[in-house]
Amino acid sequence: MEREGKIAKFWLNPVRLRDSGGFRPHEARQIQQLVEEREAIILEQWNEYFSD
Repeated sequence: MEREGKIAKFWLNPVRLRDSGGFRPHEARQIQQLVEEREAIILEQWNEYFSD
């Protein structure tokens, strides 16, 4: 997730915050919740992109 020069990075499967990148703790939690809700879609797109 990138916004206003801040970059949050997450590990997937299971979803874990790797680096909050300047986001406030409550913002990082909200972002993590979104990542968790969309984990299957993110992994599907990741695998599709890198399978070639």
